[in-house]
Amino acid sequence: MVALVACGDSPTDPVAVLEDPATCGGCHSQHYMEWSGSMHAYASEDPVFVAMNNRGERETYGLLGNFCLQCHAPMAVALGLVDGSNGPFDPTQLPPPARGVTCYFCHDVAEVQADHDNGLKLAMDTTMRGGVSDPVESSAHHSKYDPELMASATNGSKMCGSCHDVVTQRGVPLERTYVEWQSTIFAQLPAGAGGITCSGCHMGTNVDPPTTMIVDKSGVQGKSRPGSFHEHLWPGIDQSMTPFAGVDAAAAQAAGIARDLDPALTIVGPAKSGGQIGEGGICVTHDGRITVRMDSRGPGHDWPSGAAHDRRAWLEVIAYDAAGDVVFSSGDVPDDLDPEQLDDPDLVGLWERALGEDGTPAHFIWDVASVSSILLAPPITLDRNVAAFDHSMTASFPIGTMLAANIDHISARVRVRPYPHAVLDDLVASGDLDSTIAANLGTLDIAGADRHWTAADVDPASDGCDRDPYQ
Repeated sequence: MVALVACGDSPTDPVAVLEDPATCGGCHSQHYMEWSGSMHAYASEDPVFVAMNNRGERETYGLLGNFCLQCHAPMAVALGLVDGSNGPFDPTQLPPPARGVTCYFCHDVAEVQADHDNGLKLAMDTTMRGGVSDPVESSAHHSKYDPELMASATNGSKMCGSCHDVVTQRGVPLERTYVEWQSTIFAQLPAGAGGITCSGCHMGTNVDPPTTMIVDKSGVQGKSRPGSFHEHLWPGIDQSMTPFAGVDAAAAQAAGIARDLDPALTIVGPAKSGGQIGEGGICVTHDGRITVRMDSRGPGHDWPSGAAHDRRAWLEVIAYDAAGDVVFSSGDVPDDLDPEQLDDPDLVGLWERALGEDGTPAHFIWDVASVSSILLAPPITLDRNVAAFDHSMTASFPIGTMLAANIDHISARVRVRPYPHAVLDDLVASGDLDSTIAANLGTLDIAGADRHWTAADVDPASDGCDRDPYQ
């Protein structure tokens, strides 16, 4: 019998007590603090999600059902607290154990039954599964080692993939992060020999201090060990657009995103002497072109991934003459416009184009009939003799030799937003989203993909950037 006295009062229903994330916080305070400010905790409260879900229920006459809620409020679905076909979803009516993606939801998984649309079966018991291979006895709950939660040992990511791959009710594979990862070198290499899982990137162990314990409740001895702590922030691209759970998480989320996203992408140049890949990445070629070569160094999936139909990422290139006047630009997107709204025939936009049955752009998943992708590819082979070894994307802007001769310096960077303005404006117009929330949409700049070129630094005898950077 589990007493549950270490992290909370003795309960009438121990399962119900464990379902509440606050119970976990009694012994796992660092984990709880990080989770509380994460997009997992925010998943069911996100006003953009709520607006989309409620509009979808209305426009599909209830047929959307719990489709979106099963990943954004999985415990609410498991506990029978929501029925998406019976009116608007109101996250404020959910008790804490049913809000967002909770500790219990991930740590009580008994079986992965499907690799998409939340195929996770819960045990609904008092056993918490985890990645520690030799868990010690606890008066708070039973403990069990689960290889699926120790993905670094098995090089498997089925649990993460089960919610982070989405196949719509129309059968459209709209989010494919897990499928994308399976094609990469990170999935193909063995654990310990270069294999990297979802948790390997998004739940790092490089915490400060490195001796952070899993269990940190005062008086609890022998309940954890240094080096086994995994971060529970899961930074990606999304950020909370409102404060939640008494926490203004925006600063912590922004810091986590910058830490993980800044080194993930780069604008990288051709090989130099010794075969090393250059860091310039911007060139003005002899035949009158500006070229910019982008590469995804770290992501184990396409970039952007996940809800790539909602993402808006693009390349900004601005060239100046010696007087500082702009002589060419592409992707110079004002804060209040979407990149596709520009009259810019040279725009390099990185997102998934979602189309309805009539071939026009579709904003919402229930309307999407097909998708076409323009995304940065992940590394899929280490064999330099295979064409796919170079997974970069080179943008070429033909400007002519006369204009090229006047260029003194160039700046280039990759920028990204989690949503386009058009989607948020559409939700505001339908009365599903408050305009003050839509106004909080921001743009992220990626430090690793911010590069500058100056004519004075170029060897006049060079052949520009026309060489294969890997030769």
